[in-house]
Amino acid sequence: MTAYDDQNIFAKILRGEIPNVTVYEDDDTLCFMDIMPRTDGHCLVIPKTPCRNVLDANDAQLAAVMSTVRKVANAAKTAFGADGVTLQQFNEAAGGQEVFHLHFHIHPRHEGVSMRPAGTMGDMDAIKAHAEAIRAAL
Repeated sequence: MTAYDDQNIFAKILRGEIPNVTVYEDDDTLCFMDIMPRTDGHCLVIPKTPCRNVLDANDAQLAAVMSTVRKVANAAKTAFGADGVTLQQFNEAAGGQEVFHLHFHIHPRHEGVSMRPAGTMGDMDAIKAHAEAIRAAL
């Protein structure tokens, strides 16, 4: 298994070197908004400890992350009046992973509405408003 790279963007966010729009934080996890949102309310949950992905995560990291994913997914569903939630999680480059720090994407979803294409920067004012809506639902 490849070693964890502490220069990945999420490690830099955890160290405060790159700003983020925080939705939720506890001792073990951080949830923040995706700046290239594919849905309104698209956010990410990561462990605060080094971990490339599910394949090298320990049980405590997975338990902490999944607890936060459930909590935030329910809040996002409520905040956006969504019909459901899509979770995405990728492992290794061949599996679609681009940032090599364990993370789960949370997408509030509405019946019949497709996700937007990947890779488009979002409007920061809208992203901040979406974070506030999720925080209010927590």
